[in-house]
Amino acid sequence: MQRPWRNFDWSLRSCGARGHVTYRPDEPELAERLRADTSAGEAWRCLRCEDFVPGTPHGSGPAGDAPLVLRGSALKDAVILRLLATERFVRGLLLVALAYGIYRFDGSRNSLERVFREYLPLLRPIGDRLGINLEDAGPVKLIEEALNARHSTLLMVAAGVLAYGGLQLLEGVGLWLMRRWGEYVAVVGTSLFIPLEVYELLHTVTWLKVGALLVNLFAVVYLLWTKRLFGLRGGKEAFEAERHGASLLEVERAALDGPRH
Repeated sequence: MQRPWRNFDWSLRSCGARGHVTYRPDEPELAERLRADTSAGEAWRCLRCEDFVPGTPHGSGPAGDAPLVLRGSALKDAVILRLLATERFVRGLLLVALAYGIYRFDGSRNSLERVFREYLPLLRPIGDRLGINLEDAGPVKLIEEALNARHSTLLMVAAGVLAYGGLQLLEGVGLWLMRRWGEYVAVVGTSLFIPLEVYELLHTVTWLKVGALLVNLFAVVYLLWTKRLFGLRGGKEAFEAERHGASLLEVERAALDGPRH
């Protein structure tokens, strides 16, 4: 069975989209491992894809001050995080719009109730022909409950939906920027609502609900495992060591130090 993504190079893809990143370390031996003479002149290895790029390096200084460039599997993780962030942005915006709709509905309740009472009898013959009892239909019952709800109840619902939408947007920002606080917020916030989603599925099963639950479960497990949150798999220190261990400069420095030790 062929795997189309087996030979996909995330580093080359990122360099093709954003350009190469070159750096000249002050340490002579380390600089020589990153430098080469070509027919086009002096070239320096890209810290992301490791290709030699002709021209002056983009930066220079001590090796410890070199930019920590995401490469390899770290780039794949960044793509997954931003896909999750996009899903959070979409969900957050929809929830904020829903909260605004609930607030506006409360102010227009009388006119909406009049329209509902006038048009429901007109639709009843159509429902009878289709074998549908409109009075028992889920959307109709939901509208009736909303029309009969108190002003304070609707305001509380709107505030709760708005808060949840704001949490989703906050998760999206943190995940998009790949900040550790955003990963913690995403795991905690998502985990709190998973029991509610399971409860909803026990009553009615839809593809939308199943899909949302699967996405949330994947997000929690993926973030806990790959980002080593809450001390898992060595915690933050192990995660930072893994990131630095994948750095090209760290690899070359280890190659220089190896024979000496």
